[in-house]
Amino acid sequence: MEFVRRFNIREGFVSLWSMHTTCALFINEFQTALLSDIRRFLEQMVARDAAWMHNDPQHSDCDRMNADSHIRALLLGHNLTLQVSGGEVVLGQWQRILMAELDGPRARSLRVQIFGVS
Repeated sequence: MEFVRRFNIREGFVSLWSMHTTCALFINEFQTALLSDIRRFLEQMVARDAAWMHNDPQHSDCDRMNADSHIRALLLGHNLTLQVSGGEVVLGQWQRILMAELDGPRARSLRVQIFGVS
């Protein structure tokens, strides 16, 4: 990761945090068929058109009708902690850091915090 190199971190941890409740961070393989499978799984597990209270004006003041996006993000997670060793973020051969946009496209912000030594 560029910021680990920029700050010359040799050993430590990087924390990534989504500042939003309808996008997610996760680690997996970046492969088109697998990403399609993940999307289909999330759509099957959390139906967009279910009777979510968050989408019901009688129960919620939210006008985005996006309860499914919140719940899908809950399943995937909003933060990651990654190990840094030898100046590099430690990931397996096929592992990639992925961000899922679940209610967009929209502008998003991530927080990055580095704990380490140079």
